[in-house]
Amino acid sequence: MNNFLSHYDCLTITGPTGVGKTGLALSLARIWPIEVISMDSALVYKGMDIGTAKPSREELASVPHHLINIRSPLESYNAAEFAHDAQLLITDIRTRGKLPVIVGGTLLYFKALFEGLNDLPKTDPLIREAINEEARRLGWPALHAELSRVDPPTADRLPPTDAQRISRALEVWRSSGRSLSSYFVAKPTVPLRNKLVSLEPANRAWLHHRLAQRFEQMLQAGLIDEVKTLKLSLPLSADSPSMRCVGYRQVWELLQTHITEETFSAEGTAETVEKAVAATRQLAKRQLTWLRGLSDREIITCDKADGRELEQDLFKILNLAF
Repeated sequence: MNNFLSHYDCLTITGPTGVGKTGLALSLARIWPIEVISMDSALVYKGMDIGTAKPSREELASVPHHLINIRSPLESYNAAEFAHDAQLLITDIRTRGKLPVIVGGTLLYFKALFEGLNDLPKTDPLIREAINEEARRLGWPALHAELSRVDPPTADRLPPTDAQRISRALEVWRSSGRSLSSYFVAKPTVPLRNKLVSLEPANRAWLHHRLAQRFEQMLQAGLIDEVKTLKLSLPLSADSPSMRCVGYRQVWELLQTHITEETFSAEGTAETVEKAVAATRQLAKRQLTWLRGLSDREIITCDKADGRELEQDLFKILNLAF
């Protein structure tokens, strides 16, 4: 590993949601002393465990993990904060002689850390509320059309129903007079030497089946009760950043239309499943599109092998770096 650290500052394991990134990273801990830096915008939230597929207590205890459970669901966390925190963690982990392994699929965070970005305008509650009010009247596709006029690069990578990202992009435009895409130009002061590994399926149908199965398992594990607890214990709303996470948004809508769990209809729950799975597929599609733009990534085909073969593929890639 010392030879690896002489060539690289860190290792990143990324890929679309649901492909087994965390498990692969933990397998590396059997042969190398590593610490995991989470690159997931949902795992930062406390109390959101089931719907984020958060590593288990045993997994968190087996290897040091960072940037998990660091925010209340009432708070926000952005790409600039991640880049700052991850930079400090990488330096700290390396001074202890360990390998920093960045794991996750929030690729805006990846861009912020390795390519850099200028300071984005802070959230403006008044502008955000005005945008949400327009969305209630006109619909998010209409606001997506507005975004296409003022910030085509950002609009091109967002579906017309991606409320969270459309809202933020328009908020940046209205508060600063600059497009969101214009902020992604600054480079890090000290470029990080990163080895990038991406888990990607050859067959999109394999991923779709896996995502549907995983959401059903989340429901069986108590996702509805998890969201209900958050809803009753915290002054959250549908516009809270945490409740915009895929899966949580759809369950929140279910709870808004059903007073008690006893009133949940099979039809309503099935509709929630359908919406959540569709949203998760769209997330995975956006992630794969973004990944195709990273020419330096080493791809591990995750639907052609079992866990052991994936480990061997990863170890082979790392051996090439020695």
